[in-house]
Amino acid sequence: MAELINLSMRWLHLSAMAVLVGGLLYTRLAALPAGGEMEAGTRTKLADREAALYRPWLIAAMIGLVVSGLYNMLSTPGHTPRYHVLLGIKLLLAAHVFGAALVATRAGNTRRSRLLAGAAISGLAILLIAAYLRRIF
Repeated sequence: MAELINLSMRWLHLSAMAVLVGGLLYTRLAALPAGGEMEAGTRTKLADREAALYRPWLIAAMIGLVVSGLYNMLSTPGHTPRYHVLLGIKLLLAAHVFGAALVATRAGNTRRSRLLAGAAISGLAILLIAAYLRRIF
């Protein structure tokens, strides 16, 4: 039973990260540039609608990451100081991604593109750190 819970939490963590970072990258690299040909009012309405549709998925992914991350951290004690330093950096970057993504998905945000780019870059950095942490565990 414990193995099933461990597997479920790992899957939840990975799939929530895919939804979060994948949605940020898609919006920044495809959806926003696709509206570039439209007139300003229509483009703003479209971007606001996209953000409103993505926001519930974003919040669900954030909750999934927090729940599964806490479970994973508490169920595997005994890490090295280097692991904890990198985990701290990863958590700070995660706080940045969460905050920037929440602000970017508010209606009428004129800095949406910049916020999404920063959050996506931080999300990719988190994935790099996570891959290394998995290796040194």
